[in-house]
Amino acid sequence: MELTEALRTTGAVREFTDEPVDEGTVRQLLDSARFAPNGGNRQAWRVVVVQDPVVRRTLRDLYLPGWYEYLAQVSAGLTPWAAVTDRDLERRAVEGADEVAAAAADGPGGFAEHLDEVPVLLVLLADLERLATVDRDLDHYTLVGGASIYPFAWSILLAARDEGLAGVMTTMIVRDEAAVLELLGVPDTHVVAGVLALGHPVHQPTRLRRGPVDGFTTVDRFDGPLLGSG
Repeated sequence: MELTEALRTTGAVREFTDEPVDEGTVRQLLDSARFAPNGGNRQAWRVVVVQDPVVRRTLRDLYLPGWYEYLAQVSAGLTPWAAVTDRDLERRAVEGADEVAAAAADGPGGFAEHLDEVPVLLVLLADLERLATVDRDLDHYTLVGGASIYPFAWSILLAARDEGLAGVMTTMIVRDEAAVLELLGVPDTHVVAGVLALGHPVHQPTRLRRGPVDGFTTVDRFDGPLLGSG
């Protein structure tokens, strides 16, 4: 697939057919993605391919409470767990997560409720001994460490798109990270960066909706002129 087309058509897909994805294909995706840019070429990522049905169901069960808290916050008009937010409103919204869970139990369920049935589940870990986290001693929330991990995740999704597959990265299981690390036997030098769910899509998106460049780009200052405005 031509690169620009891949960049413009690789969206988040959460609904897959029952068609399996063989280990050889998964290995090929990872083999292509390993060339992703990363700090010092230390490749501080680690991948656990989750195949055991019991482990998969446990991951699903760890995923769901955070998912229902997420939905409760969205219903309250919040960006879930935003670093800058109304914490009181967030707390009240999360208190209603049990009602969201009960409502979900009455329906067929979606991606979250059927996470264990996804053809490919990859738990992406980050090695804290190999990440140059220049933000380590700051006193506020930042995103720096992910710069050496998430390009790898994106490369997996692009490689999947090239193979006619699709998927999504989700970070919801970080809400119960300690349980995930114990479940997978992960040492305390590592943290969970997210989960990649992959498979053959029920529908492959080709027309994505995103905000225009003018909505996020200025020159020289945050309140500077728009790029190309003169």
